[in-house]
Amino acid sequence: MLKEFKKFIMTGNVIDLAVAVILAGAVSLVVKGFVADIMMPIVGHFSGGLDFADLKFVLSEAVVDANGNITTPENAIRYGKWINSIINLITVGFVLFMMVKSYNKTKKPKEEAPKAPEGPTDNQLLTEIRDLMKK
Repeated sequence: MLKEFKKFIMTGNVIDLAVAVILAGAVSLVVKGFVADIMMPIVGHFSGGLDFADLKFVLSEAVVDANGNITTPENAIRYGKWINSIINLITVGFVLFMMVKSYNKTKKPKEEAPKAPEGPTDNQLLTEIRDLMKK
């Protein structure tokens, strides 16, 4: 059983998958940083200094006691975070599109295999055999 597991783990597909998962995690961190630290400030600047993460629709205000402690937290629909997620999705999709597009440009186009010369069809062969048998 241990040998089977070792054989399974050492196959190329499992190693490729492990590398892909690790790279996906690293790319995710880079893209999230790009979106949060570069794109969102630009979007916020052009939207009048608005930070989308702060946008919300308050359903019920937070309840604060006399000491200033929050006894019941605010209940709100935070649609600004959802807008950030949409912008993040579009940015990640675009970055991945550009990566795949540039990768595809580096690959050599596949050369078509030379076509086998077309020979006689089955009917033609049977006709020849029949004619030879008649002789």
